[in-house]
Amino acid sequence: MRFMFVGDSMTIGRAGDYTWRYRMWQHLDATFGGPYGIVGPRHELYEGSAAYADPAFPEHARRHLAGWGEGWQHMAPLIGPAVRDTGADVLLVSLGLIDLGFYTKADETADNARRFIAEARAARPGIRMVLLPVIPNVRAEEDEPFAAEVDRFNELLAKAVADLTTAASPVLLAARPASYDIHQDTYDGTHPNASGEHRLAGEFAAVLHQAWGIGGPYRPQG
Repeated sequence: MRFMFVGDSMTIGRAGDYTWRYRMWQHLDATFGGPYGIVGPRHELYEGSAAYADPAFPEHARRHLAGWGEGWQHMAPLIGPAVRDTGADVLLVSLGLIDLGFYTKADETADNARRFIAEARAARPGIRMVLLPVIPNVRAEEDEPFAAEVDRFNELLAKAVADLTTAASPVLLAARPASYDIHQDTYDGTHPNASGEHRLAGEFAAVLHQAWGIGGPYRPQG
């Protein structure tokens, strides 16, 4: 089984980060119980850095499709080729905040999410996807109209998941991490620190285990 992580700056990470991708690799390595791969056209942190907090993070597990400042509108045209080239079976997707913050309102962002799903399926009709809603962030805490856009987008994303999931190609919505505290779980109000990385990885792991029997319950590996 081949997993691809898709996301923005919270997923790619910067020099010195572990990333929630790293936490998911640890989880899969501990619980998957069979052969698996992590795939994607990219492998670096922000600005091309290779300085992961754990230098022993293996090269084969660093693969992803994530970019600093990239959102649903950027990933929709990239996901089809990435899926075709890698044979990805499961997409774990964390997108939306950068779109709403800089590029598109909630309705257009949701349209781009639907386009992303369609492009992924055109490349691999049986692909499975887990989508994370936009999580708490400092701008939503300080900017009421922006917070309203986040809430609307999360509602539209849930509707898209309900509309588009099929038995052949299921699409599931992960939960927003319970009690996620931007003052404790991020280093700047947006980007996750170690505890935030574990919380994000834990939500993806819970869906994989509960819905599809992939892996086991999430237990932080360190």
